[in-house]
Amino acid sequence: MSSVTGLDKRLQQILIRPEFLEMRGVAKEVPIFIQTYQPADEDQLRLVVKGVEQHLRKQGLRVKLVDLFELVLQLLEAKGYLEVVLQEEASWSKADLFDTLQNVADPTSALVPKLMQALGDDSQVSLITGSGRIYPFLRTHTILEALQPAMVRHPVVIFFPGEYSQDADGGSYLRLFGTSAASKIENPHYRATNLAYFDIKSS
Repeated sequence: MSSVTGLDKRLQQILIRPEFLEMRGVAKEVPIFIQTYQPADEDQLRLVVKGVEQHLRKQGLRVKLVDLFELVLQLLEAKGYLEVVLQEEASWSKADLFDTLQNVADPTSALVPKLMQALGDDSQVSLITGSGRIYPFLRTHTILEALQPAMVRHPVVIFFPGEYSQDADGGSYLRLFGTSAASKIENPHYRATNLAYFDIKSS
């Protein structure tokens, strides 16, 4: 069975709840939620997320849907690198391409500010895709570590093609594609909630 089977209905139930939108129970933690799925379901996941966005808009919610890969392309274009990369990628070494992409889309100085601009100040909920598409030159945990609590003022759901876990000592780990080594999130302010365990309370 696909890892996204029934996910659309579950998200439609969760993301419209007042306790979710008002971030009840997150205290001083960053209101970021991780929704995992199997990498093989990437294309289906994008359709599900788009459908959820449209459903929430019909319910009157202000929703932002952001693709991290598209943001990286925008950064490359703004800095005059996009055409160069597209034309000369084949002749570059992997190391040179990796370094160029990392430098242009550095999480702290470039990508996170661009992301916060894309999310805006008037959104009620944001949906972020593209975590797998920016790997390996950008990793989700480095982006999350660059986010500060004051930046995120509404619930943000990041769709991640892999596994997300937390140990007893509070450490958080992201394992992309379910096979790569788990990356520990070192930011002490970061306490994302695994949306798979979010309780759908009866109304």
